[in-house]
Amino acid sequence: MKILGIETSCDETAAAVVEDGTRILSNVIASQVDIHSRYGGVVPEVASRQHLLAALPIIRQAMSGASAGWDDVDAIAVTIGPGLAGSLLVGVNMAKAMALARGLPFIGVNHLEAHIYANWLEGEQPRFPVLCLIVSGGHTDLILMKDHGDYQILGKTRDDAAGEAFDKVARILALGYPGGPAIEQAALDGDGSRHPLPRAWLKGTDDFSFSGLKTAALHLVQENEGIAAADVAASFQESVVDVLVAKTVDAATRLRARQVLLCGGVASNQALRRAMTERSPVPVHVPTPLLCTDNAAMTASCGYFRLQAGEASGWDLDVEPNLRLA
Repeated sequence: MKILGIETSCDETAAAVVEDGTRILSNVIASQVDIHSRYGGVVPEVASRQHLLAALPIIRQAMSGASAGWDDVDAIAVTIGPGLAGSLLVGVNMAKAMALARGLPFIGVNHLEAHIYANWLEGEQPRFPVLCLIVSGGHTDLILMKDHGDYQILGKTRDDAAGEAFDKVARILALGYPGGPAIEQAALDGDGSRHPLPRAWLKGTDDFSFSGLKTAALHLVQENEGIAAADVAASFQESVVDVLVAKTVDAATRLRARQVLLCGGVASNQALRRAMTERSPVPVHVPTPLLCTDNAAMTASCGYFRLQAGEASGWDLDVEPNLRLA
């Protein structure tokens, strides 16, 4: 079964064709990073206009890359939320029109769930129950996945998401946008032990908090003129990674998970990937960096498993910018 996936939740216009939920036939992404970097972050109106320009060419490229015609496509999956309302509307309305015109099933997909399914697109399939850590610009969630579609939310951020904190600290250090790669690159030349930053453990919970860490980094820079940005970046990254890994390892041990699945844009951070793999008591599955960031292959994979469960969406389906996983 071949699923055409469409992803327009933020500032990447993406389309992919995936077979049986696990085999990528094509995966095309048009990034808007160069456009939004001049503003230091994503401008919603600009993002939705760029999706309108890029969506059809990207879908055609994905179909061509998979050597697939419309007669080869069995269903269309599209992200309905969470995300930017204007951006989501472009992808959802385009998917609806194509599905209606071709008489194909149409599946609305939760963007967070899709990130989890990036782990089904490479190598050995995960074995339930798995512990999922979703870390991105908008979300930091710890989730126990007992089976397809069966989720238990254990904890989430109480303020800034990890990726959001990376962006804000990168702005404080004048490292540019997006902040995640900029902090990671700067940290390579830094010494995190020179200016240790705090960790918010929130003991007794599986929740996260990065707002205080962000403020501590700001005060550190303001109070130490000429401080090396690389050292602050290294200290900040170590603090984020330490909390993410420690809480995930604790939950995996406590709940007897068989595997840890790391996903979301921040999961492409090499320090996080390395620390999670070294400290986890169970095997860790992490997608390649391309599949950690927003892409349509994960949307198509998720749509396949939803369709296998007998789920399909009606034509009245609308976008849900604040959609939750459970």
